[in-house]
Amino acid sequence: MFAPIGSTEATITIYLDGRPIPARAGETIAACLLRAGVSHFRTTPASGAKRLPYCMIGHCFDCLIEIDGIGSRQACLSPVEDNMTLRIQNGAATIPGVETQ
Repeated sequence: MFAPIGSTEATITIYLDGRPIPARAGETIAACLLRAGVSHFRTTPASGAKRLPYCMIGHCFDCLIEIDGIGSRQACLSPVEDNMTLRIQNGAATIPGVETQ
């Protein structure tokens, strides 16, 4: 149904919670993690429900993930970069210097 444009060879590596994942230069984080079979990208703050990307165009915010130490980043809009570190986001993101109620 869908075919990648350009190289289908995974030439770089990203890390999700310390686990190396082969990635294709130019693809989004969301596409890479879905291809790798990742079960969820985040859990919701209210119920803890597991979430995966839904729209893949930046509207739904179900793809939020921590990228290189910064939470609530949209994986569907962010391209992979060699050696980037990702973490599953559990609940609301923490922002240094900001307290939540």
